[in-house]
Amino acid sequence: MKKMSWMLMIVLLAVMVAACGTNGSGSSNNAAGGGDAKNANTAAPKDSEELTIKHKLGETKVKKNPQKVVVFDFGTLDSLDKLGVEVAGVPSKNLPSYLSKYKDSKYANVGGLMEPDFEKINQLKPDLIIISARQSAKYEEFKAIAPTIFMGVDDKSYMKSFEENVKLLGQIFGKEAAAEKEFTAISDSVKKLKEKASAGGKTALVILTTGGKTTAYGQGSRFGIIHDEFGFTPADKDIKVETHGQSVTFEYVAQKDPDYLFVVDRDAVVGNGTPAKQIVENELTKKTKAYKNGKIIYLDSNYWYLSGGGLLSVAEMVKEAEKAVQ
Repeated sequence: MKKMSWMLMIVLLAVMVAACGTNGSGSSNNAAGGGDAKNANTAAPKDSEELTIKHKLGETKVKKNPQKVVVFDFGTLDSLDKLGVEVAGVPSKNLPSYLSKYKDSKYANVGGLMEPDFEKINQLKPDLIIISARQSAKYEEFKAIAPTIFMGVDDKSYMKSFEENVKLLGQIFGKEAAAEKEFTAISDSVKKLKEKASAGGKTALVILTTGGKTTAYGQGSRFGIIHDEFGFTPADKDIKVETHGQSVTFEYVAQKDPDYLFVVDRDAVVGNGTPAKQIVENELTKKTKAYKNGKIIYLDSNYWYLSGGGLLSVAEMVKEAEKAVQ
């Protein structure tokens, strides 16, 4: 009996030693980062992937698929809407009419384009803030709250910067294929328009009306896409590139006598001034080829003035410019 008891104790002791050895071996593998434990501990979750984005105002690290996004650039909001990406906050004042759904209370109102509500933005605790030219002077204040990137279009290289912005949004929000498809469709329509517009050799002039005043825009300017990308020959190649355009008179318009006259009515979206049609179609303008041939094109200011640079707006801008060559 004693002999059997001793043997039983020896067997039990051996089992216990083996168990301890196995546990120790497992701990050693984890510490060294080996085997399956390595994969489990070091594989980064998809939502934690990070992009380093270089933009006009600096370099910003942004997590992929941010959940709470505040957008101050309407062109970007337009593209995100087309791509099916939800946002948390927008400046609800002066929203383009085609983006009026963002006035709904489910989207936080984060102030005005020129006067952001930083207290409200801070309360939202966003993962990403997207701004453009109107907010660029306040970049440091935005950056102190959350990662902030600049996404405006470059007027001197409109389609190239537009493409870069669309592709970047695709990367950030995991919508690469959809972004590529949408941009390609727009790019193809721009090429077709350019072929038509440049074929006839006819000239075009772009003007904006506001508060009874008129300004002209040429190549490389805010509305220079009409010449630079859409292919319409400028009626005046010497228009100064200024933010608010070059002040002109209707004597000037009559003198340049464009075949196409494109008109942006600023007051239609930001004021209650006299409608552009009443200002533009005067005795002087009626002498131009544009008026006589029914080629005065009144552009939708929601796309051209408030927005622009978005998948929805640029597609519509192309359609409106096509009216001139139909």
